[in-house]
Amino acid sequence: MTGSRIVALGHYQPSRVVTNDDIAQLVETNDEWIRDRVGIATRRIADGETVADMASAAAGKALANSGLTAADIDLVVVATCSSADRSPNVACRVAAKLGITAPGAFDLNTACSGFAYALGTVDHAIRAGASRNALVIGAEKLSDMVDWTDRSTCIIFADGAGAAVVSAVADGEPAGIGPVVWGSVPERGDAVRIEGWRPYIQQEGQSVFRWATTELAPLARQACERAGVDPSELAAFVPHQANARIIDGIVKRLGIPNAIVAKDIVESGNTSAASVPLALSKLVERREVPSGAPVLLFGFGGGLTYAGQVVRCP
Repeated sequence: MTGSRIVALGHYQPSRVVTNDDIAQLVETNDEWIRDRVGIATRRIADGETVADMASAAAGKALANSGLTAADIDLVVVATCSSADRSPNVACRVAAKLGITAPGAFDLNTACSGFAYALGTVDHAIRAGASRNALVIGAEKLSDMVDWTDRSTCIIFADGAGAAVVSAVADGEPAGIGPVVWGSVPERGDAVRIEGWRPYIQQEGQSVFRWATTELAPLARQACERAGVDPSELAAFVPHQANARIIDGIVKRLGIPNAIVAKDIVESGNTSAASVPLALSKLVERREVPSGAPVLLFGFGGGLTYAGQVVRCP
């Protein structure tokens, strides 16, 4: 195969909206402090829904938008770091819920960079001839991993899912997913942790902030270079929705004067592996990015891991 492209997108968020004022009932904080520090106004929290439930809902919408059926899908990959179950994996449960027969199915955990890792992996599988039509999903229920008495984390994390249908391009057509730039800084992996049998998210916020705002822009620029796209040509930039100040710092160093910058963090909070596909799906749903326009995706976080690629908007 010569490459792949994103055919369609879908997203899902729980109905329960938790405001900053609601958080202020749990810990010493207020709406102004949270907005100023991380840029979040609201977040969605799941009640009685699992990671697989949300992943299936987002994937079902993406499949419906694609014009394909469950019978066409031969690979399901779910990026998540918050599934409570070790087996069966989320991908198998999604396949069962959607009636997908005998797909390759696996979960991938690189935390907040997970969707870009999964998208790169699926693109490679399609190029190798191991798949023709795949579902790539980012889904998280981080509310299960939050200590709701810890002000440094409970204001940030939330639940949701985003999904893409990725298909092989026809012979002679240009690829719609550029080469992935991925990597990690494992010696600094303790900066974001979810450890143990009853895990809570813990992070060294200032360390992550400095790493993200000073070291990631050149890596994001590499993704543009590998795709043959100048940053000034980007129609949109969809980074991991970690913190509005981090996003602003990366944008300042990246140099993308003409790009729409996704800021879904304001209404959705930080949804880890779900944040990039969730934000991208909303941009496409609102028709803010023209079909075929170049969009830079870039995830980063726990591990510390990072990954990004330029895609063509479906």
